[in-house]
Amino acid sequence: MSAHTRKLITLGRISGVFGVKGWVKIHSYTEPRDNIVAFGAWTLRRRGVENAMELEEGRSHGSNVVAKLRGVDDRERARELIGAEIVVERSALPECGPGEYYWTDLEGLEVVTTGGERLGKVDHLMATGGGHDVLVLTGEPERLIPFVRGEVIQAVDLDAGLIVADWPLDF
Repeated sequence: MSAHTRKLITLGRISGVFGVKGWVKIHSYTEPRDNIVAFGAWTLRRRGVENAMELEEGRSHGSNVVAKLRGVDDRERARELIGAEIVVERSALPECGPGEYYWTDLEGLEVVTTGGERLGKVDHLMATGGGHDVLVLTGEPERLIPFVRGEVIQAVDLDAGLIVADWPLDF
């Protein structure tokens, strides 16, 4: 992947300040949520501007994650970062195990039935809290398909950009 085609992945956002020494509260999208602090370098994106930041320290704190960024040493500077998205390059994520996928790798894939009929493209995924994520497909009609390997999802081919689903065309 060239520098011109780098893919940035949003891991969370800065949601508030913590204390008076420049610490920030993090709303993390990672599982578990404190995995976000395993990345030593973040890019903060706010209002279209990106700034590379180095993480000095981070940890879980109750139901939150808190972090200290190098150069952010007081509450006022930390307050300026509220709302910034925390992004990293896709290449910084650990490799997945066999049959595992990052949501970002599934986004944009074409989904077809086992008979080859087009169902749509993966726009995004949703966590349902019920154990199965759901693919949200663009197209007419928009479709919601549970990502249940073996029952519904028959094959995922990242190289071909294709997901095969055992799903009725009229559902």
